[in-house]
Amino acid sequence: MPHAVSLLRAARLARSVKPFLARGGFKRERCGGCRLSPTHCMCALRPAMTTRAGVCLLMADIETLKPSNTGWLVADVVADTFAFGWARTETDPTLLALLNDPQWQPYVVFPGQYAAPERVVLNVEQPAPSEAQEASVASSSTPPARRPLFILLDGTWAEARKMFGRSPYLDRLPVLSLQSDQVTQYKLRRSGRDDHFCTSEVAALCMCLAGEHLAAQALDAWLGVFTHHYLRAKNQLPIEWEGDAHQRLREVALMLAAP
Repeated sequence: MPHAVSLLRAARLARSVKPFLARGGFKRERCGGCRLSPTHCMCALRPAMTTRAGVCLLMADIETLKPSNTGWLVADVVADTFAFGWARTETDPTLLALLNDPQWQPYVVFPGQYAAPERVVLNVEQPAPSEAQEASVASSSTPPARRPLFILLDGTWAEARKMFGRSPYLDRLPVLSLQSDQVTQYKLRRSGRDDHFCTSEVAALCMCLAGEHLAAQALDAWLGVFTHHYLRAKNQLPIEWEGDAHQRLREVALMLAAP
């Protein structure tokens, strides 16, 4: 079944008046499920899983059309991923309904220095209580913690800053400022900064904060496999099925399958 980013891409393609040609990418036929050459398809390896935390992708206009986009990878892995195209002059009512849904606690994931200090948070609400705790909560007037919903601004850095500053419906929401000493592993687009992460890396950091450590590992491993397949297809090289990327994904798959 197509996920949210796939559906958003199809809608964007339907509005296109000319084909989108990715700069630096290969021009051959692509798989509809993973956007790779059919000879390097990775759909059968997809580590989809259910998480308590969700992800809401606000995507710049042509971001869904870029084969190197990693918001797609987030939707591959995290079942509760929502995706919306961003426009300055109009807002999808479904997005507004999602942000107002009482089951979710939305967080705009963005560097804290660009937000008012009173909006900035470094952590998220605690994970769902155990069954015993739920029974205790049910007999009291204290509502259970809402599920974290991480709003990721998916585009170039300039586009993300524009989305952050020109989306009034985000202004009332807390801004989650990630603190990490990691170095980006993303190799498919050029960046002059090692501390600028791709969208799937940001999602993995968010999942760690929400206590979803297996989901974070799955996202990291899936990015590694995607990067390997993408670059091998671009350079017309065979896949190294026994390499580090696939071995790491197999380890995650075993953990997902464990009772």
